[in-house]
Amino acid sequence: MGSDPNIKARVESDARGRKSVLNVCDEPCAIERGMRILGGKWTGSILWHLKDGPVRFNDLARMIGGASKKMITERLRQLEDQGLVTRRVLAGSPVAVEYAMTPLGMTALDFLDELRRWTEGLPASFQATGPEP
Repeated sequence: MGSDPNIKARVESDARGRKSVLNVCDEPCAIERGMRILGGKWTGSILWHLKDGPVRFNDLARMIGGASKKMITERLRQLEDQGLVTRRVLAGSPVAVEYAMTPLGMTALDFLDELRRWTEGLPASFQATGPEP
């Protein structure tokens, strides 16, 4: 691993005077910035389900079991604001909305596919910690 110019060492002392050296990223370092973009709950799943082309909202909601329509709408708005997803209103009765990835959004697919492969390669006994998706 090379040296990251965005990481600086900082020495801190605890209440007992014990010193520890911390590596501190300037805000936001590349990993933090990436996690802010793609690390939101359901964000990666939404992008992954849009990889094959435009998807209507209700179909997307069915693909992402466990996420409320409100949460999916919130994430889609964020992704649209970031330029990763486009929204198109389809004329008809009833009116439908479909979402598609932008060229910028498509650049996240290699990362998401690598994450998928890494996760599939974990031992079956591996237990994830943290909040459920």
